This record gives sequence, structure tokens and C-alpha cells, in this order.
Amino acid sequence: MNVGFMACIVLSVLFLIIGIFFSLSKEKGAKYVSGFNTLNHPEKYDKASISLDMRNQCFTHALILFLGAILSYFISDYIAIPIYIIWGILFFKSVHFDAEKAFEKYLIK
Repeated sequence: MNVGFMACIVLSVLFLIIGIFFSLSKEKGAKYVSGFNTLNHPEKYDKASISLDMRNQCFTHALILFLGAILSYFISDYIAIPIYIIWGILFFKSVHFDAEKAFEKYLIK
């Protein structure tokens, strides 16, 4: 059993499903973004942009992991390791501990 392939394909499918969810939910999807409900005045933020960015992030993660699954299947299990490192860097780059700082680029002016 190719562990690298399975690890990448499972997460790829999960991110694809989440991306489709944000695609279909449009503005309503913003309330499912971590930290959005803790904002003082959520009505001051562009919910459509938040949902769109989350959709794009999820599809990007899905694409990276899907490419990792393909490379892992045809080349070697060990290809999954650098793919997970690349994915981890991109994933944790978008993590913020302060909700106000995380959503300040979505403020409606």
C-alpha cells in the first residue's frame, strides 16, 4: 500500500469538498471561517471576499496535495514528504492568532 499516495489523496479530497462548500455558500460561508464569529463588528467586513479567499486557498491546497498524490503513486512514497512540507508552509502562513489582524484586509472602506 502506497502510504504517501493515500495521505495526499485523502487530504486533497477533503480540501476539495471544503472548497466546493465555500464556492456554493458564497457570503454565508464567511461565518464558517475560524475567528470570524469572534469579531466585534462582523458586518464591517466583506463576507464575499472572505469566502472567495477561503475557496481559493482550499482549491490551492487540494491541487498541491493531488499533485503530491500523483507523484507519490508513480515515483515514490517519499515524494509525499516534501509535498507535505510545502503544504504545511502554505497552510500555516495563513494562520493568525488575532482575529482582527487576520481579517483587516477585508474591512469595507
